[in-house]
Amino acid sequence: MYFNAFVYIMIAVIQRVSSCSVEIEKSVKSSIQKGLLVLLGIEDADTDEDIDWLVNKIVNLRIFNDADGVMNVSVKDDGGDILVVSQFTLHASTKKGNRPSYIKASKPDFAIPMYEKFVRVISEALEKPVHTGSFGADMKVALVNDGPVTIIIDTKNKV
Repeated sequence: MYFNAFVYIMIAVIQRVSSCSVEIEKSVKSSIQKGLLVLLGIEDADTDEDIDWLVNKIVNLRIFNDADGVMNVSVKDDGGDILVVSQFTLHASTKKGNRPSYIKASKPDFAIPMYEKFVRVISEALEKPVHTGSFGADMKVALVNDGPVTIIIDTKNKV
């Protein structure tokens, strides 16, 4: 039996926030109030199908409170915003030693078009503009995690 030590996935860390901002070189690039911060990691094996599946999951994830205080409302239904930040470190391998390896993370020539497509597709699904960081930039992300609610979704677990 062949075992592949590298499982390739698109991964997103989703945080429900009451506010969030991205600063680059001491200037605020983007900010939102109530909504979701999505940290996105891309690998070379990721496909348009992965983007579509992940976007559908994120936009329809029922993690906002309804009138009874139960997490039963999606960001789309709640009217919240989304801020997407690329984060290659989500694919860090810490199996050996103490210095993480990022060998599974896509290089910019593949990752940038996938990131841009993800942003475009999630904006269409949300039916309003999505805020972003800047791919590859040194960003300072500030947030107030509401709950706290943090969920990790990866495309390996579609079924």
